[in-house]
Amino acid sequence: MLIRDILKEKGRGISFEFFPPKSEEGKDSFLAVIRDLSAFNPLYVSVTYGAGGTTQDRTYRTLKWLREETDLTVMSHLTCIGATQKAIDELLRSYMSIGVDNILALRGDPPRGVPDFDPLKGEFKYAIDLIRFIKRYNFFSIAVAVYPEGHQESPSLEKDMEYTKKKIDEGADFAITQMFFDNKYFYQFMERAERAGINIPIIPGIMPIGDIKKIIEFASFCKATIPDSIIKKMEPYQDNPEEMKKIGIEIAIKQCTDLRNNGVRFFHFYTLNKSDMVSSIVKVIGT
Repeated sequence: MLIRDILKEKGRGISFEFFPPKSEEGKDSFLAVIRDLSAFNPLYVSVTYGAGGTTQDRTYRTLKWLREETDLTVMSHLTCIGATQKAIDELLRSYMSIGVDNILALRGDPPRGVPDFDPLKGEFKYAIDLIRFIKRYNFFSIAVAVYPEGHQESPSLEKDMEYTKKKIDEGADFAITQMFFDNKYFYQFMERAERAGINIPIIPGIMPIGDIKKIIEFASFCKATIPDSIIKKMEPYQDNPEEMKKIGIEIAIKQCTDLRNNGVRFFHFYTLNKSDMVSSIVKVIGT
């Protein structure tokens, strides 16, 4: 089912993001997590896709598992950096053949270890080019990523919103935010989006913090601010993972509760292929 129709019909709900297991041997444990989280009746689930198609086969295999083993609505992430139109066409047609009709259209990050890589020389330079390409099929519901604190490559928040508006105008049905840990960035983003005339659903991406050290590293790469209050609260428990998870759950519940009290009706959880923290959060905030 097309997610754009689900969002209109339901008006509220949650969704989950997963990454593809590295091998066939990971299927059982992956599907066990899926079964745990399916109990919350997610609106949809999504599967990530490596930049330059580095996880293409694993992503397709995971999508196929989900289609065969569950009745969940599924969305594939799709990055276009370094890809050819022929390759993307073949992939989209393979998705159509297994009933995957939702795509999160992304440019993706330049491949690692290729210092002279120039994305502007490829057939897809930006996510907007991929959106235009996908629209030709008249088959997919298209999502895009948005960045509450601005994309790491954007020269300013104003330019970031300008680029965001352009790709949404090309045919995006809804948007999912990059992770953020201070809700003020989301509210400020929504104000900018309203001024820009953006009126599609924008779903906050929630990342429960289970390991503060790893999240700090990841956040520094993708330009997401972690408040000092969170770092100070969690760092003393670096050697006590269970207590750190407990604190991370409390922080996420507080974040989601504030968002809900301010009118947010959809939440997208980055699960990292684990169900425990997300389950504990959703049990409190509801769906």
